[in-house]
Amino acid sequence: MPVNSPAAYGMYPYDTELHQVVQALNQSGFENADICMMISPRHPVATFVREANILNAGRMEGAAAEGFIGWLFEFGAVMIPTVGFFIRSRAFLHAMMASRSSRALVGLGFPECDAERFENQLRKMGALVYVTCPESANAAWAVEILRRTGAHDPAMLEEAAVVEAAS
Repeated sequence: MPVNSPAAYGMYPYDTELHQVVQALNQSGFENADICMMISPRHPVATFVREANILNAGRMEGAAAEGFIGWLFEFGAVMIPTVGFFIRSRAFLHAMMASRSSRALVGLGFPECDAERFENQLRKMGALVYVTCPESANAAWAVEILRRTGAHDPAMLEEAAVVEAAS
């Protein structure tokens, strides 16, 4: 799905179980390939990725790290500033290749001023979950799911705003 389609997003605190958010989205018909996560470098996920040493870990620790990293590769994209990124979807590739997270947010369709604000919030909150949708009705449903799973100020990017920000 192209990144210039309608989208829903929400910010989550550090203690949110992101796999539960993803599970709720999946159960509501959203595919992992349509989900992008931006995670603060201070988030426990970032710490795990930074400290994962699959090659030098014991068999059990290596398998756990490999499984977790594999889970991250199931998403359209996961970006952890200063740590790394995982990109599965070509639609997210351009947006995620920016070196600063605010640039990546602009690539996803956020206006520049909102992108900077969300970059600052990401440091305080922990994670931003972004879901591309084929149409606005799906994005409105995704906003509701994000709200139900504890997102702070979930909202929707309309297709017109996304196309305008991308140009």
